Amino acid sequence: MTTFPADLDPELHERLITTGGGALARKMGIEFLELSAEHSVARMPVEGNTQVIGLLHGGAHVVLAESLGSVSSAIHAGPGRYAVGIEINATHSRSITEGWVIAECTALVLGRTLATHEIVMRDEEGRRLSTVRMTNMLRDAR
Repeated sequence: MTTFPADLDPELHERLITTGGGALARKMGIEFLELSAEHSVARMPVEGNTQVIGLLHGGAHVVLAESLGSVSSAIHAGPGRYAVGIEINATHSRSITEGWVIAECTALVLGRTLATHEIVMRDEEGRRLSTVRMTNMLRDAR
């Protein structure tokens, strides 16, 4: 069950509930556990997200991170606004072949027009797998 902030924009809440974070997040098996602008947590199974030799695909790390960073930025943007990714980078430190990846997203900057988050992926034993930094531009809805 996902924990949402009390002041979450009702429209964003409805979108998160009805889409599960979007089609790609659902396909990847991403589960959002805690969501806020400042700190969010999600997890993703390794199974079904591996590359040809059985390691978790590096792109899967980035999909998990971007999914979490985008939602956190959208929460910060607030009602009548939305977030669009403008920059992302990833450093992969360790491989994984089974189990779950746990992602923890921490806000670095929460501004009026930009939000930057660091997302750290770890295995179930707490070992760092990858580190992603993502910046979103915050826009007014039309």
